Amino acid sequence: MLKGVRIIDFTNYLPGPYATMRLAELGAEVIKIEPPEGDPARNLGIKKDGTGIVYLANNRQKKSIILNLKEEEERSAALKLISAADAVIESFRPGVMKKLGLDYESVVKYKEDIVYCSLTGYGEQGSFHKLGSHDLNYMGVSGVLAQFKDSSGKPVHPSIQIADYMGALAASERILAGIASRALTGKGSNHCISIADVVASIMGNHLLIEQETGETRGISHLNGKIISYAIYETKDHRYVTLGALEKKFWENFCLAVEREEWIEAHYSKTEQSNLVYEQVQELFGSRDLADWVEFGKKVDCCLAPVLESNELRDFPLYNEKGMVFQNPKDFTSVKMHGDLKSENSFSPEKGEHGTEIRNNFIEKASD
Repeated sequence: MLKGVRIIDFTNYLPGPYATMRLAELGAEVIKIEPPEGDPARNLGIKKDGTGIVYLANNRQKKSIILNLKEEEERSAALKLISAADAVIESFRPGVMKKLGLDYESVVKYKEDIVYCSLTGYGEQGSFHKLGSHDLNYMGVSGVLAQFKDSSGKPVHPSIQIADYMGALAASERILAGIASRALTGKGSNHCISIADVVASIMGNHLLIEQETGETRGISHLNGKIISYAIYETKDHRYVTLGALEKKFWENFCLAVEREEWIEAHYSKTEQSNLVYEQVQELFGSRDLADWVEFGKKVDCCLAPVLESNELRDFPLYNEKGMVFQNPKDFTSVKMHGDLKSENSFSPEKGEHGTEIRNNFIEKASD
């Protein structure tokens, strides 16, 4: 879908690379600009064959070139690449690209219709814009982390970077919007994504509900307070999610387990004083997870398991689509787009395409 679209990628670590990987797997040519030492994610944390997992998981199907942006000649090379591109994305702290002469105001002189996207923590203005932060900070300051609390009211530390991924999705969305707008108007555009803002944007329901009712936990039917929309423990100490919010699904569930008398308790509370809730807990605790998975496939009642990460590959929903696969370098990968093929894609070696890119773009521009 994006064949013929060229994107210059100045991002590192997780959010930016994830955004451009989604675009690469839609067909865009993504040229990743790396410093001499490479994307820091190459040396971060757990490694496979000497390369950081975070890098390998988020840079498939891109081209890599090494440019030392501290050197004038290399900055000039970057500008030549941009002049032959459709979009630019960067994730440095606000002000860094301006110091390098690679900010929007500078590059638009070389490419008038460029779509330029800055992916930041807190935006380019305001009292927070220069502060360093990470996913956990964005989750906290947005109000979203407060929605994940244990029984004592303590926020639960996420083990996945929700804010970073949301920021990445917003960045890829904005780049696509910019490209679409350019096709209609002939004009480029400049965009600044604040990850904190993106995460806060999903709090609309919560804020309006709190304004009207004082409730801080969002939609009451969806926050674990009713028995038909809740998480239950199984006999083998695993968990299932029951989402029988609509009457027909709850009725299907009750009739399938031969407890018709539960139907009237559809929206009753998940409180131990509620006899039906106690009975539903006992029912789920009487069978293993595998039994409930089969039950959920046969009975249309919005019942699904809580899977562990190592179970995704073999779970029918994903196995049928080949969502989890081994790429040619034997790296376990997950498709970005379930309906598109990704099996032959992998992340490039540092500077792997340097000669190709210099010959095809930089040297030609010099001529």
